[in-house]
Amino acid sequence: MTGRTDDVAASSWYEEKQSAWLYRVLADVEQAPTLAELFKTLAHEADEQALLWATKVTADGGSLAEFTPTIRARVVAALARRVGVKPIRQVLAAMKVRGMSAYSSAHPGGHVMPATLAEVGKSHRGVGGGNLRAAVFGANDGLISNASLIMGIAGATSDTKMILLTGVAGLLAGALSMASGEFVSVRSQRELYEHQILLEQNELDEYPEEEAEELALIYAARGMDLDEARLVARKMLADPKHALDVLAREELGLNPEDLGSAWGAAGFSFVCFAVGALVPLLPFLLGAGGLAASSALTGASLFGLGATISLFTGRRALRGGMRMLAVGAGAAGLTYVLGYLFGVSVS
Repeated sequence: MTGRTDDVAASSWYEEKQSAWLYRVLADVEQAPTLAELFKTLAHEADEQALLWATKVTADGGSLAEFTPTIRARVVAALARRVGVKPIRQVLAAMKVRGMSAYSSAHPGGHVMPATLAEVGKSHRGVGGGNLRAAVFGANDGLISNASLIMGIAGATSDTKMILLTGVAGLLAGALSMASGEFVSVRSQRELYEHQILLEQNELDEYPEEEAEELALIYAARGMDLDEARLVARKMLADPKHALDVLAREELGLNPEDLGSAWGAAGFSFVCFAVGALVPLLPFLLGAGGLAASSALTGASLFGLGATISLFTGRRALRGGMRMLAVGAGAAGLTYVLGYLFGVSVS
């Protein structure tokens, strides 16, 4: 058990040393004085915390190697020097760099500080309708890809059974591909977030005062008076049940309640894609109208999806519908021509 504790302490020491190294890079890159000062202070805090972990390791008879940043950290630092901090804040958050919420939450009039846990990290949450948005775009992917596949085969052959078989294969292959990709993506993201939250818990257990100070510095970077920010931070972290939730939201920009289910995301993605891919296939399955009916049904569905997408873009529904219809028709028309040329060349 002692060996495992030493491993955790050594890992935490390394994480803090790397954070301090990255903070100094960001402080040099950042043009805004308040944010640059935040990174400098966070670098100092990370060094202090690394020293605490180092003391714990040596007290247990362990030793620490000389610190060297990982290749990933060096690449991220190079990106920051190249494009600045704000464009890569999501990448930096994945590296457990704190203070990224100061970019997404700050505004010229000053950031309204949270007074209750319900308000903490409010700006990190989605606007709403995320599942509806994912459903619309998933169905759109299935519709366009399978319609194009069916049109390509229809251009090469008039064999209805071949077209039907290809459409079913395209539906299954595409839906399974989408589902497996979504599963891996969400599972990997969840594991990363869980790791970050676990590290935050370890730090909160070891040095709660330092964590409160880091939170206060983030609030101060948003425009709050530092003394007042310290009072707010201590109030937020006073309840042990809520402290980790607060830090995850405000320091890491994560909502622990929204980590997501990999199986749920995979199933949802599969169904949405399959529903879209089924639309151009329906006339062939029902034996009603063939290619002409498939084209008409696909066109109407494309227009409807384009109009629905306008709900998320704020553009006019007619414009969105016509644009999506044009895009889908272009993709399907091109594959039909290619299929026809290929069918002629092999006949």
